[in-house]
Amino acid sequence: MQTERIRHMGTQIDLHAKLKTYFGFDHFKGNQEEIIRNVLDGNNTFVLMPTGGGKSLCYQLPALLLEGTAIVISPLIALMKNQVDAMRSFSEMEGIAHFMNSSLGKMEIMNVKDDVTSGKTKLLYVAPESLTKESNVEFLRKIKISFFAVDEAHCISEWGHDFRTEYRKIRPIVEQIGRAPIIALTATATPKVQHDIQKNLDMLDARVFKSSFNRPNLYYEIRPKLDPTKDIIKYIKNNEGKSGIIYCLSRKRVEELAELLNVNGIKAAAYHAGMDAITRSTNQDRFLMEEVDIIVATIAFGMGIDKPDVRFVIHYDIPKSLEGYYQETGRAGRDGGEGICITFYSYKDIQKLEKFMQGKPIAEQEIGKQLLLETVSYAESSLCRRKVLLHYFGEHFPEDNCGSCDNCLYPKKEFEGQEFLLDALHCILEVKEKFKTDHLANILVGEGSSMIKAYRHNELESFATGADKSISFWNMVFRRALVAGLIEKDIEQYGVIKLTPAGREFLKKPKKFMLMEDHNYEESEDKLHEKGGVSALDSTLFAILKDLRKKIAKKHNLPPYVIFQDPSIEDMCIHYPITLEELANIQGVGTGKAQKYGREFIEVIKKHVDDNEIERAQDMVVKTVANKSKFKVYIIQNIDRKIDLEDIALAEGLTFEELIKEMEAIVFSGTKLNIDYYIDQLLDDEQQEEILAYFMEASSDNITEAYEEFGGDYTEEDLRLMRLKFHSKHGN
Repeated sequence: MQTERIRHMGTQIDLHAKLKTYFGFDHFKGNQEEIIRNVLDGNNTFVLMPTGGGKSLCYQLPALLLEGTAIVISPLIALMKNQVDAMRSFSEMEGIAHFMNSSLGKMEIMNVKDDVTSGKTKLLYVAPESLTKESNVEFLRKIKISFFAVDEAHCISEWGHDFRTEYRKIRPIVEQIGRAPIIALTATATPKVQHDIQKNLDMLDARVFKSSFNRPNLYYEIRPKLDPTKDIIKYIKNNEGKSGIIYCLSRKRVEELAELLNVNGIKAAAYHAGMDAITRSTNQDRFLMEEVDIIVATIAFGMGIDKPDVRFVIHYDIPKSLEGYYQETGRAGRDGGEGICITFYSYKDIQKLEKFMQGKPIAEQEIGKQLLLETVSYAESSLCRRKVLLHYFGEHFPEDNCGSCDNCLYPKKEFEGQEFLLDALHCILEVKEKFKTDHLANILVGEGSSMIKAYRHNELESFATGADKSISFWNMVFRRALVAGLIEKDIEQYGVIKLTPAGREFLKKPKKFMLMEDHNYEESEDKLHEKGGVSALDSTLFAILKDLRKKIAKKHNLPPYVIFQDPSIEDMCIHYPITLEELANIQGVGTGKAQKYGREFIEVIKKHVDDNEIERAQDMVVKTVANKSKFKVYIIQNIDRKIDLEDIALAEGLTFEELIKEMEAIVFSGTKLNIDYYIDQLLDDEQQEEILAYFMEASSDNITEAYEEFGGDYTEEDLRLMRLKFHSKHGN
């Protein structure tokens, strides 16, 4: 048997000489040498190694040294091609490495099979889909296989961030082809995912090699998602010439943001799975060749991309799991240099992600919600980010302050929390260690939900003992207990909380235990610090501009909000626009309003800047992308021709609600629309005067407030149309 023949081969070979001969390296990285010797000895091997740690070499070198062909199962066609090209560059033999996937024609597949059969090919990369084809299984049964390498092994686990159903079929196929040692490799796996991979591949006996997941050069920060686009543009302009990746969850957002960056003089390209392969590949190459500084992408980008000098990774949207987050942030600073990881967070995004899960199988929803819960915990935690992240991957970080995350550089105030911790631990025991943190927190605050009543947990001693605190407070207590090793999550029943021996000891002999309140990003209007600085709102200028607005409103006999709304004034106090062009780019202004009301504002701002010697970050004024509504010209032309609004909507395939939204976008950006001919059919002069008088006196143009004021006398549609008339007449 081959395994017997190669047993202890790993101890007999001068691996350093072979490393130099085949790859030109003098030394192995980390535990590469030990892993390779284990593979050469014919043992099952499990490798957990962060991005950039050198996983590929762990199967490439043994494949070159062992008799037969190594079958490498990989999920990405582009990655296979890169690795095959790299292997061929190290060897004079063209056929030393091949890939077999759906991108090949019949003749190409025949050539691959010929090279494999003749013994030329030492590495054969196969997509999991290709591995399941009967013809390929038959072919592989006839050849000598040195071992199977399962790359990106986390794809096996439903708890991983990139689950693929084809990966679950790998073990049965291996059995059909013929047993050989397996090496499974991943750059990210929690203890739960690791167990799942080993169980599914039937390799619980495998020797596990785990490198540290700590990347000391990475800086982690979570920011409130108040105005992420402006924050991103400011950050990039303060770090000119540096390479960065910006991740968004939707393809639409990717394209919009890439366009906005280019409009603001930043060289950026978009990348997502919905683009054609040529555009995607071209944009990736432009980024690698430094023709563009920034790539804006969905998570489809980055696997196998070996760009060592990515200086920052920004998440416009928070990822669906902490594994995804770790994988994506891990693309920063792979050369050991600067790597800034900034994520924008709002709980509203989490709620959106939860909505997307609806309609999926219950088991999938349950897994997705648990993974999201971990992400929320990480984002809202005031603990050291590095400590929380490493704990998630089953690694202990001994330092209390890493010195390289927002929570450590700007810590929140600590308070004694022994009493809260004891309440939490007692609650876990009361429910017999069978429930998750969200259920436990509900018990402590006294939440009378149907689930709590069904289990009769409203009759427990613990019920409502922590009613004076919030759900998020108790989640924080459980999280601190987890990181301190007093409680743990059951690996088989992911999320179920159990006490550890240390937790039981704490109950017997309580001691001092410090806690910190979590962040509340929904209430926070304060930006976290920025490496490169964030302008705070200039309160003196804000007061001056509000007085000016009141004066101008009085002169025109209009409510102040018609001139400029508060968010626009606040924006002026951050960016200090001193030309009409700059003012037109301020939130909620537009060219029309800038021309009509802006001159006095820019004069006052310029004087304030000069008098106070303010260093104005002129290049930070964000230019907006022109309104590209395909309906805009059609709507304006047809309203000029006095066509009924219902007919305009019908002709463009819009609902009436959608048409009103399009009209609002046109009017609020500074263009007049005269819809009197239509409104006159709905409302008489007296009714119109009544509504216009209301908008003239009101402190805001909020439709809900207007509807309530009139007690339902007018429909929301009537009020929205009248608001359009009011803004067209007075604001534009």
